[in-house]
Amino acid sequence: MKVLVSGRLPEAVIRSIAAEHEVEVNSNDYPMERSEILARLPDKQGFLCMITDSVDAELLDHAPQLKMIANYGVGYNNIDLAAATARGIPVSNTPGVLTDATADAAFALMLACARRVVEGDRRTRQGRFKHWAPLHFLGTEVSGKTLGIVGLGRIGRAVCRRAAGFGMRVLYHSRHRLPAEDEADLSVTHAGLHELLAEADFVSLHVPLTEHTRHLIGAGELRRMKPTAYLINTARGPVVDEKALVQALREGRIAGAGLDVYENEPDLAPGLAERENTVLLPHIGSATIETRTRMAELAAENLLAGLRGQRPPNCLNCQQIYGS
Repeated sequence: MKVLVSGRLPEAVIRSIAAEHEVEVNSNDYPMERSEILARLPDKQGFLCMITDSVDAELLDHAPQLKMIANYGVGYNNIDLAAATARGIPVSNTPGVLTDATADAAFALMLACARRVVEGDRRTRQGRFKHWAPLHFLGTEVSGKTLGIVGLGRIGRAVCRRAAGFGMRVLYHSRHRLPAEDEADLSVTHAGLHELLAEADFVSLHVPLTEHTRHLIGAGELRRMKPTAYLINTARGPVVDEKALVQALREGRIAGAGLDVYENEPDLAPGLAERENTVLLPHIGSATIETRTRMAELAAENLLAGLRGQRPPNCLNCQQIYGS
């Protein structure tokens, strides 16, 4: 069969696909233009897509032979799952393998914000570090503080385990409350969202993007946070109303923010880049050699299984496609 891979992946992964199918690959590190995807897909049976690709009904209409869509990423809001299902196309993602890398990134943002790491690095490089003084460049401690985790899935739990090493008190808010034994095992306390926002020194977001979580953190929620608190987002950009966040940062209603994702990525809300009390990363939560390689391998495994007529290991709509 014929396969389109819209992003540059490790050569070993491409070889594994090419061993069974004819492969066309985007060989550079820039996202493939939509017009090019539309031009290349009509004769393809497999599509290994990136999270930057919008796989909507229009695109699927240009791919009448498509039999399998493998998404390179755990989030799949870039794919119209209902449209794919209606056409009988299985869709997969890459969950689990990026848990630790993303949890590390969330904690890196937390520490960088609290200790003004990026701001201090910039000042030192600019030659503005002239002397040491007792009250010079003060930050805040992370150890012993209260961490509020919104969304206690795989990544949220991994962040929770890291927080234990810093002696943090952990509150969590999730759509479904954990059993008491799980709460005890993780040393976490359930709280309503408003209660969590009011008590936490750091609020870390780990929810998927859905119609219910879009702008979950808006102007009202930011007003409930402490003026000494930090917002950390390694989930999905639109979970936060970025315009409201800029206003809250400008007015000092929260102490700062650490972001790896953005509402209109890669564009930033006006004024966000100018805020000294932010740490802004270029969507690198899963960007370790180990994790990105495993993501590619898993996406390829899903793709190949689907093209063989087998149930992909991480199928998102298998119940509808294959039945129970």
